[in-house]
Amino acid sequence: MEFPNVGVIGAGTIGTEVAQCLAQAGHRVVLVDVETGILDRARSAIGENLRYASLFDAGVREASHADILSRIDCTTDYGLLADIDLVVDNSTESRPIKEEVFTRLDRICPPDRILAANTSAISITRLAGATRRPDRVIGVHFMNPVFRKPVVEVVKGWHTSDATVEAVQGFLGGLGKRGVVTNDMPGFVSNRVLMLAINEAISVVHDRVATPADVDEIFVKCLAHEMGPLATADLIGLDTVLRTLDVLNESYGDGRFRACPLLRQMVDAGLRGRKSGKGFFDYSGQQGLRWT
Repeated sequence: MEFPNVGVIGAGTIGTEVAQCLAQAGHRVVLVDVETGILDRARSAIGENLRYASLFDAGVREASHADILSRIDCTTDYGLLADIDLVVDNSTESRPIKEEVFTRLDRICPPDRILAANTSAISITRLAGATRRPDRVIGVHFMNPVFRKPVVEVVKGWHTSDATVEAVQGFLGGLGKRGVVTNDMPGFVSNRVLMLAINEAISVVHDRVATPADVDEIFVKCLAHEMGPLATADLIGLDTVLRTLDVLNESYGDGRFRACPLLRQMVDAGLRGRKSGKGFFDYSGQQGLRWT
């Protein structure tokens, strides 16, 4: 099964990168968000990403940036999704919001179309229950930065058909990515494990055991991780980490997933990581954050 026309819901960091990857692979993309300003920023970000990627990727160097951008239609009109072949939802990590999005997509998209949820922790089975096509609802957990990650976590809900899994695996293969299939429990594999590590690393800072730099240096230089847990949290977005932990805490009723008070305080203070310029580390070029 081929998917020449793909809809992407949400023009945040991940949704923007998903749209870019799709356009680079030759798909026509309809990128939907609620505000034109968000879409304008997404288009600008894709242009910047392409200029940066062309320094390292021969395929991007050979392609015209204008041609890639021309494959992406930015809109606030969900109605333009009526003719697409597959939708990838990247809306806010909130179950009520995503359920509303899937109900809306179910009304607009033909019944044979696949609806894919890019979610960190929300149950695919639950999202599928908001539609009349649960066999065609699946999780595709792209991770940041999308264009550098060769693997996507593919989540099979209770009713997801083998044909849907096979079709999505082929779709991902066309993007140069491999899908690793997991069953549906909140957080799946990646975030069920990762969020515990990030939350505990934040607690280490909260308890004044070590600074963020020292925590991450131990993980990078002693444990050979490419990036420490706190830099990873900044990359994901501290607000996204908090929402994910809240979903996991609600889903499992397990205190292990209760967000560290420091994380909640930082998000309240507007320190959301890379996207805001400051999180556990400073990305603004100004004086470093103080941890004393």
